[in-house]
Amino acid sequence: MFDPGQIVAYVLVVAALFLVPGPAVLLTIARGIGGGARVGIATGAGIAAGDAIHTLLAVLGLSAILMTSALAFQIVKYLGVAYLIYLGIRAFIEPAGDIDLPRVRPVTPLRAFRQAILVEVLNPKTALFFLAFLPQFADPARGAVWAQLLVLGAIFVVMSIAYTSLLAIGAGSVAGLLSRHKAIARWRGKFVGGIYLGLGIQLALQERR
Repeated sequence: MFDPGQIVAYVLVVAALFLVPGPAVLLTIARGIGGGARVGIATGAGIAAGDAIHTLLAVLGLSAILMTSALAFQIVKYLGVAYLIYLGIRAFIEPAGDIDLPRVRPVTPLRAFRQAILVEVLNPKTALFFLAFLPQFADPARGAVWAQLLVLGAIFVVMSIAYTSLLAIGAGSVAGLLSRHKAIARWRGKFVGGIYLGLGIQLALQERR
């Protein structure tokens, strides 16, 4: 289904995206500080569960498109490339701001888990990201696209749980690092933008060969 090089490239791109503090990362850290490691881990697990739901929705939608025609699926992939390039340009040129942890009230791990699922599922940007990102690593010539998308989504979710769990355990020290090093805030947009732009351009050129 996949060759090792493709899986390695996918894992590296996902890992690079995780390293940049985004809303999900900051929420996990804030929960970890306010409620302890268990609440932080539950928050990360809820975010990952929300990502799993987005994966299933993307699989259903993209599989339906592929059943319509292979050309339609390729059009969706190109639209995804365009969206990734748009995100890259926007992130690259946006003025940098300080990284501020959201204010959260103390909650139980179960409630933190449920709230994180809701926050992630109702985020339209996450839905668009999965629809744009996952198809770039799927190819109908390698077999069932729905199975490829499920594998890619599962890898994303597992990596998300592992990463957010580490953040939750070290929430205090991570928050201190973010507050002390303002350069992280200044450069995170350009770092993310570079990832999106590089991925989008590379995929666009790859499709033309």
